[in-house]
Amino acid sequence: MLRQWSVQGEQAPGEPEPEHAGEELWEQEMKRLHSSQEPVRVLPYAMVDKRFIRQLREPEGVKTSCWQQWRRRQETAGRRLGEAAQRLARGCGLWEGALYEIGGLFGTGIQSYFTFLRFLLLLNLLTLLLTTSLVLLPLVWLHPPDPGPALNFTALQCPGDLQSQTGVPKFHNQLWNILTGRAFNNTYLFYGAYRARPESSLAYSVRLAYLLSPLACLLLCFCGVLQRMVKGLPQKLFLGQDYRSPLSAKVFSSWDFCIQGQDAATIKKHEISNEFKVELEEGRHFLLVRQQTRAQRAYRLLTYVRVNVLIGLLVAGAISAIFWATKYSQDNKEESLFLLLQYLPPGVIALVNFLGPLLFVFLVQLENYPPNMEVNLTLIWCVVLKLASLGMFSFSLGQTVLCVGRNRTSCESYGYNACDYQCWENSVGEELYKLSIFNFLLTVAVTFLVSLPRRLLVERFSGRFWAWLDREEFLVPKNVLDIVEGQTVTWMGLFYCPLLPLLNSVFIFLTFYMKKYTLLRNSRASLRRFRASSSTFFFQLVLILGLLLATVPLGYVVSSIRSSWDCGLFTNYSAPWQVVPELVALRLLPPGQRILHYLGSQAFSFPLLVLLSLVLTVCVSQSQANARAIRGLRKQLVWTAETHRG
Repeated sequence: MLRQWSVQGEQAPGEPEPEHAGEELWEQEMKRLHSSQEPVRVLPYAMVDKRFIRQLREPEGVKTSCWQQWRRRQETAGRRLGEAAQRLARGCGLWEGALYEIGGLFGTGIQSYFTFLRFLLLLNLLTLLLTTSLVLLPLVWLHPPDPGPALNFTALQCPGDLQSQTGVPKFHNQLWNILTGRAFNNTYLFYGAYRARPESSLAYSVRLAYLLSPLACLLLCFCGVLQRMVKGLPQKLFLGQDYRSPLSAKVFSSWDFCIQGQDAATIKKHEISNEFKVELEEGRHFLLVRQQTRAQRAYRLLTYVRVNVLIGLLVAGAISAIFWATKYSQDNKEESLFLLLQYLPPGVIALVNFLGPLLFVFLVQLENYPPNMEVNLTLIWCVVLKLASLGMFSFSLGQTVLCVGRNRTSCESYGYNACDYQCWENSVGEELYKLSIFNFLLTVAVTFLVSLPRRLLVERFSGRFWAWLDREEFLVPKNVLDIVEGQTVTWMGLFYCPLLPLLNSVFIFLTFYMKKYTLLRNSRASLRRFRASSSTFFFQLVLILGLLLATVPLGYVVSSIRSSWDCGLFTNYSAPWQVVPELVALRLLPPGQRILHYLGSQAFSFPLLVLLSLVLTVCVSQSQANARAIRGLRKQLVWTAETHRG
């Protein structure tokens, strides 16, 4: 078509004015296509015209070589193969139909929660695949040795009989052993079952793989979460508050005319309605913020500080309760109430996370904040409470097991509380296992013992009380915090309980269907609507905080804590990280060792600091240039929107 246009323009120099106008339009179009950076494959032209456009864009006197043509064909084939793989993955994706139904009926904000569940499931499966391929399969192939004789603790001056304090339940109930993890003590679920021969007799280092696989999994999860977090950045961060897309554009362009079925049409109607509700709610909140006076803003700031101080005191009391509950549970294992004390720390954590948000909401509602500010303030403190609870649980457990801040004979001799914990890694793994089990059982109990009976009672009876009670409101932030807590516990247990991602994958899979049943049958959607972009950004931000919370204790244990003398792969090492210099001395030649020693020395820190400074300077300069470009585009969008309105 374009070439025919070109020929007609050359053969009709003396034609009437319409021909000259067509030639001018053709020249303008050619100039635009020649200078445009738009990919040729997205242009609305036939393949013959696209080849002609590609030839126009080539520099004069330069002919494309055979190598460039072959490389271009390979790139095109690879791109088409990738697009086909993406279409196949979307067609065979997990829960695609359920996600489409939820997004249409309840909005993209609630849909993003279920998409988040699927993302966490994929992360856990990827972590499990990495652990299995690097550790489990090589370990089975190398035939681990039988455990040697138990370590002799008679030289220690332990109070009482050691066996009475090892935490063996008096009632040998198999179900209880499963719930506490003691039934799997000698399996690959926990650290103590992993054994290997000395490094000098092994061609493949299982110890190094076991040490690096949790670190690699955490790094891989961090990259995946960070990439998803960047994709989910709210649009308003780039466009600003001054730009708002007109509702008329959504009215005339939202409908999908390819829809034929009645069910699909109903879901699409609900989806468009939810988008309108989000737009109107954001517009109303924006107007309320702009109408506030300075005095009102100052008063709001004072009440904001007061409420935050009160909530901070509540959080401090809650984490103190978790600390003492964990300490009491670990220090009183020999008593008859041991079976109940096993689940005392998870129970206190669950109680704190249940009562804390209720008290937060009550304190915030006393100040008559706007609904949007109430939700945001409560949400921030709920995140702090969840992560602080897990952090205090880890600290109190480490203080008891690793004798942090304590003076005991066994701690001085072995570096950990060897009297009460012969294999302290298994003990820590059991605590994290119990916390994961308790979180899932709590989800099951809330679904079938709280939400379901509440819905049945509301449907069965009528009256003011039942109308006030109504169905449970499906709160996306609360459900996200619950699932993030479980994922954080899984990351914390990668070293002590390597197969905990398998358990968490099963829990997430079942949680998806339980939450879907709760949403569709037992609850009503939240009155506050969320955008998918803002929801996704918030989910990933909380997940990154949980990932950092799990990484810090793991790094400290791997680099500084003495391993158990009686179990596991690192029985003869002062710290698990000591296997790295040993392997360097055994496997690398002297030049390679000198290079590694130089990379880890202070002499390498100076050029590394200079290089990082240069990279940081380039990144800051690039970000400033991007910010200027974004401001220019923002002004252009505002001007375009105002022009269309006028």
